[in-house]
Amino acid sequence: MSASPAIATPVDGAPATAAAAYNPPPPSSVASTPSASLYVGELDPTVTEAMLFEIFNMIGPVASIRVCRDAVTRRSLGYAYVNYLNAADGERALEQLNYSLIKGRPCRIMWSQRDPALRKTGQGNIFIKNLDEAIDNKALHDTFASFGNVLSCKVATDEQGRSRGYGYVHYETAEAAETAIQAVNGMLLNDKKVYVGHHISRKERQSKLEEMRQQFTNLYVKNVDLEVTQDEFVELFSRYGTVTSAVIQMEEDGKSKGFGFVNFESHEQAAKAVEELHDSDFHGKKLFVSRAQKKAEREEELRKQYEAAKMEKLSKYQGVNLYIKNLEDDVDDDKLRAEFEPFGTITSCKVMRDDKGTSKGFGFVCFSSPDEATKAVAEMNNKMIGSKPLYVSLAQRREVRRQQLESQIAQRNQIRMQQAAAAGMPGGYINGPMYYPPGPGAYPPQGGRGMMGYGMPIPAPYGQAPPQSYGAMPGYPQRGPRPSPRDVPGGQSGAPRPNIPPAGPGARAPPGGVPPPRGPAGVPPQARPPQQRSQGPLRNGPAPPQAAASSGLDLSALSGVQPQEQKQLLGEMLYVQIAPSQPELAGKITGMLLEMDNAELIALLESKDALNSKVNEAISVLQEFASKEDAVAQ
Repeated sequence: MSASPAIATPVDGAPATAAAAYNPPPPSSVASTPSASLYVGELDPTVTEAMLFEIFNMIGPVASIRVCRDAVTRRSLGYAYVNYLNAADGERALEQLNYSLIKGRPCRIMWSQRDPALRKTGQGNIFIKNLDEAIDNKALHDTFASFGNVLSCKVATDEQGRSRGYGYVHYETAEAAETAIQAVNGMLLNDKKVYVGHHISRKERQSKLEEMRQQFTNLYVKNVDLEVTQDEFVELFSRYGTVTSAVIQMEEDGKSKGFGFVNFESHEQAAKAVEELHDSDFHGKKLFVSRAQKKAEREEELRKQYEAAKMEKLSKYQGVNLYIKNLEDDVDDDKLRAEFEPFGTITSCKVMRDDKGTSKGFGFVCFSSPDEATKAVAEMNNKMIGSKPLYVSLAQRREVRRQQLESQIAQRNQIRMQQAAAAGMPGGYINGPMYYPPGPGAYPPQGGRGMMGYGMPIPAPYGQAPPQSYGAMPGYPQRGPRPSPRDVPGGQSGAPRPNIPPAGPGARAPPGGVPPPRGPAGVPPQARPPQQRSQGPLRNGPAPPQAAASSGLDLSALSGVQPQEQKQLLGEMLYVQIAPSQPELAGKITGMLLEMDNAELIALLESKDALNSKVNEAISVLQEFASKEDAVAQ
């Protein structure tokens, strides 16, 4: 990272710093801000709230930190907000930490601007291009800070972090931006002449491009006879106006490629040539004459044409094309047509097959009207054909299905958040993760479950990621939200939840015993009355002999270890039991079963029939999930 400003040199003068070209008045101290909230950008996706707290808390007491994440994937978006208790600490953080390295990447800090209208005005924003690769964010900031208070500064980079040769500087005032443009535009920065001007939004640039396209003077001509000479080519287009340049593209051996370019003096002349020569006969071939386009523009136009044709085709078959899956292997196009013919006129019918001709188990049937398709869905969905029930629905585009699945995932996440909030977790989790540092007074109460390796508790569910199973699948019964520690007799904030024996009429503890709730913190099990001690294998004492004998497993290893370690040991034991019968699915099934409580897992290990029942249930869920995945992949 550069430690000094880039050297600016007038094109016809001696080297000087960029500031030497102008002697500005002293810049204002800091941008006025109504709060002490900082925006921190250019972050590595693995940076967490706790990491940022370690860094920014060195400046002053931090009120809260939030890393912004994707609503569905929960992956970091690469920026965060840090809120201080007072603006003075925010000023020091902006001065001392801006462009400092966080996990190997220089961060970019600026005051948080909550008003989107002010962010989008573009006032005081300048654009710099033809930058040397050695100029980074800090060097650019140091170069332009002499002309006014810089709110934000950024050099555009590629995926590998290399400079793209241009950047942006956002000043507090338009006057400072104008001064920087006059002072630096056309000067040499690190021996490269740079362009500095007002930033123009993409929308404005696009409108200017459209205006330029409408006033074209350059033409592209193809399907030119290979025997046509350069003079004949020029003579053909000279009839319509003054030709400033005309060329036929040639091979290396001098033979014509059959296309060329013509540029006229005015747009009117070019437009007249297009109108009269396009599709005209020249040397026995029909010419193609149109406005010359760049490759990117042509590709964009072709893409739009393809999308328009695709949408037209989809609208044509909207509501009449059916997707059918769960087909028997022997069902071919004729059999599928015969099953659906009673519901109306079928315009097309196809069973999808792989490269070897084997049926993929799904296909499509297209009717002539939406009413016929609707009737077929109502009658044929879940109908037994052979040994399988058919799945019949209206066919949808892959993008539409993906959007629906993402929406469903987001809704499930929202429900989980609400359940977590109802269970006593911090309310901020519903609106997005917010990290509150530990401490008394105005901070929210602590109830963290993890330490993140930084020696500080973080409110659940941030302190510890939700347990990821080996292969938990959607649709498999999950555990409900854990009760708040305050709802557990003898429990306390931050402590692992003890296993609660079933209560109510007819309830019984699973085999192997379930420990009762632990007593007050700090009271060892040996000091409690005998009736309060656990008789199960999870805590305090060896496993009952009958449990070990019935299961054939050494469950005494679970004695005296933490619940998470117990979960790992139980997973290993389950895998050993499942692997002989299901070698390929043992990992996924084990992961699904580990969603259960430890006491229930011990009950499964002690009962072969109960374990087999759960394994069969998990296999059916996996098969259903796999069939849904196949449908989405189409």
